[in-house]
Amino acid sequence: MHKESLKYAETTGRKSQSAKRNPPRKKVNQVLKNVVSLRVSDQEKDLLERLTASTSLNVSDLVREALGFWLAKRQGQRAAKSFRHSLQTNS
Repeated sequence: MHKESLKYAETTGRKSQSAKRNPPRKKVNQVLKNVVSLRVSDQEKDLLERLTASTSLNVSDLVREALGFWLAKRQGQRAAKSFRHSLQTNS
């Protein structure tokens, strides 16, 4: 890491991108081209950061999984099974 990046990270309390230990991303069969922006509170952002650090999932994967759980609750197991199948074919 560059000296300036270290200094910035120290003064802002942020970790640099190279300091993250994320596993290599899975190859995606289908190119995901849609982007959804989401505003969250500081507490929700902290929770997302802790979840990504403690799991092998990134924020996008966590949101997709949460959507699958929501669909299961709202629309029953048939919709969730279809959604999980589509996630597996994209991973």
